Amino acid sequence: MHSTNGVHRVKPITRIKKDYKSTPATARRPYHNPHWPLRWAALGIGSVVLGVVMAKTHDPDPAPVAEVPPAQAPVVQHEPLSLPGTPATPEPAAHAPQDAPPKQASAIDHWRDLEVGSGDTLARLLGDEGVGPRAVHDLATAGDEGHALARLYPGEHIRLGFDADGRLQRLVRRSSPERRVVFERTEDGFAGRVVQEPLERRLLHARGQIDTSLFEAGADAGISDRLTMELVDIFRWDIDFIYNVRAGDRFAIVYEAYYKDGDKVKTGDIVAAEFVNQGEVHRAIRYERKNGDIDYFAPDGTSMRKAFLRTPVEFTRISSRYGRRYHPILHKTRMHDGVDYAAARGTPVHATGAGRIVFRGRNGGYGNMVVVKHAGKYSTAYGHMNHFRRGQHVGTRVDQGDVIGYVGSTGLSTGPHLHYEFRINGVHRNPLKVEFPSVEPIAGDEMDRFRQAISPLVAQLDTLNRAYAELDR
Repeated sequence: MHSTNGVHRVKPITRIKKDYKSTPATARRPYHNPHWPLRWAALGIGSVVLGVVMAKTHDPDPAPVAEVPPAQAPVVQHEPLSLPGTPATPEPAAHAPQDAPPKQASAIDHWRDLEVGSGDTLARLLGDEGVGPRAVHDLATAGDEGHALARLYPGEHIRLGFDADGRLQRLVRRSSPERRVVFERTEDGFAGRVVQEPLERRLLHARGQIDTSLFEAGADAGISDRLTMELVDIFRWDIDFIYNVRAGDRFAIVYEAYYKDGDKVKTGDIVAAEFVNQGEVHRAIRYERKNGDIDYFAPDGTSMRKAFLRTPVEFTRISSRYGRRYHPILHKTRMHDGVDYAAARGTPVHATGAGRIVFRGRNGGYGNMVVVKHAGKYSTAYGHMNHFRRGQHVGTRVDQGDVIGYVGSTGLSTGPHLHYEFRINGVHRNPLKVEFPSVEPIAGDEMDRFRQAISPLVAQLDTLNRAYAELDR
């Protein structure tokens, strides 16, 4: 621009370019001032800082600011205001004493109950309730209890307590009927604590009679499938639940139930059981030994747990029994030295007793076969398997119930099944009828303690039998 008589005139842009080009290089220095880049950078930084300040000043969501611990906020002191005729208010101390009690959380104004769904996370659940990310972070870092919030399971219940301003003050997570974790807001975020709530233990009883299946009888008796399976597990060494159970067999159990505020919240274990199988009575009582081990025993102190399982596969049927039979492939009558269990191809085969594998491979008409040598004079054999369990070989030690292979149809077989043999001193015995040795009976010096402990439960089974007998008349 130039001035004429006090009037400023703007040069045309072409004139500015011409003047600049015709100007010597030394005179162009104002246009190439080396400090200009620094000035432009300073101007840019100043704009960014101004933008951040303006954004914080006009933040529409004040929740994150409200969650800053009060101890971090600056303390502003004001001179007390004295009004005429009003005694002056004493000036507050500049610093609170070190032993001052912590600031109390605000009172709960309302609660929100949430149920964890599949795929839910803490951030998602709380975010949907308007809880800010700062509070979520404080909860997730509140010690071991907070770290456990990273693992939420579908069906869990979480309760949120908000104050009148809608700010989260408390979170309650119930992990079981008798255990809950409570998180409460503090000056430093949140603190979690475990609260154990004792439940009332009661002993309940149930009785059933088998018409079609054990599970249907259990359902009719009002017990869960879990308790029915526990009943099977208790007597599985003495009763073949695949082959030997008959219509008319009956059972009675005494089991634990836990109540809270008068409502049953869960069932515990069976403490006494009776199963009448084809007229033969079997009884078992749950007992804790002096060393703390818990197991089931017959009233005479023998363990219900035997050295061998009655069957090597679960939920199958017997397709051929022990004894002489007509062979479907060889077309002649000969001795069948084991029991055949028909099952779907790939069904796991379990070692019926603890021992060591002494044979594992192909064996003529047996197909894929495993032989296990047990303590003393016992051995078992498993034939026609589809394949073996990986990682095992001759010499491998197996425990009772370990998987050693899978049902197949190798060798002389007309369909998928397991051929199972039980041998004593190398002589074949009927696996369905042989008497298995018991393990770990009650020692003589503990027998008096055992009898005193089980006496009330045995008496309760006797009372149940008399009561049910009266009802059946």
